[in-house]
Amino acid sequence: MAFRQNHLLGIEPLAPDEITTILDLAETYVDLNRGPEKHAQALKGLTQINMFFENSTRTQASFEIAGLRLGADVMNMAMQASSIKKGETLIDTALTLNAMHPDLLVVRHPHSGAVNLLAEKVNAAVLNAGDGRHEHPTQALLDALTIRRAKGRLHRLTVAICGDIAHSRVARSNIWLLGKMESRIRLVGPPTLIPSGAADWGVEVHHDMAQGLAGADVVMMLRLQRERMDGGFIPSEREYYHRYGLDAAKLGHAAPDAIVMHPGPMNRGVEIDGTIADDINRSVIQEQVEMGVAVRMAAMDLLARHRREMAA
Repeated sequence: MAFRQNHLLGIEPLAPDEITTILDLAETYVDLNRGPEKHAQALKGLTQINMFFENSTRTQASFEIAGLRLGADVMNMAMQASSIKKGETLIDTALTLNAMHPDLLVVRHPHSGAVNLLAEKVNAAVLNAGDGRHEHPTQALLDALTIRRAKGRLHRLTVAICGDIAHSRVARSNIWLLGKMESRIRLVGPPTLIPSGAADWGVEVHHDMAQGLAGADVVMMLRLQRERMDGGFIPSEREYYHRYGLDAAKLGHAAPDAIVMHPGPMNRGVEIDGTIADDINRSVIQEQVEMGVAVRMAAMDLLARHRREMAA
């Protein structure tokens, strides 16, 4: 299997064949997770530590389940009650953990680049579970697996990523991944929520939903990240929903078989109409959650294999 990474810090360093390797292995774990016996031994004897400096439900639970199903010893660190609160630096925390010889560290951190810094200080394989506005690689990979299963391919699709692009690490990782797979990417949102210079990323930029969604194969909605906003990015949630919230009328501009995605958690009636979110014929939001466990199992499996090969 083509996978040459010591860590999974972002989509940017991954080659297309490595992305395909992760998705192909994840397919086998989808089958495992749907079966009566959900356990494998790929991480047997290894220790996985989950360090979440930001609150998370889906991602932390998904990584924990993934590690347990692969046979790892999994520990969740309560970072809000850790020595970080007593003034310990991230590097000192990393060195302390490194002395315990973990094999896999899963890290979510509010500051961009913090996970990369930590990876330089430890011997374990580090997986980025989201760092600031930078990247969220496993989310992009699970999105890619969801799209590939629904559409049969990742190449030459038209994908509209809509909403709060400016504050979204999910958007950035998806732009990297879908670009590597030669899909056409459109960013759709108000000017205040589109980063300056986005047009230079090899994407189209639209401020009108009808234009941005026209003929799209995939409509990916994003959460309004109010916790990262320090000003008036939108006039009101009601006005935002009127112009940029996904409803049946706006979805009508996309391809008839377009799928609807959202990384969660959803703000119903703000980013997306509840009826659309629950439409079993169009929405793949629950499939995204399912694919998350399989993708994280595949990523940790491949990192463990690579470490064993390097040690041999």
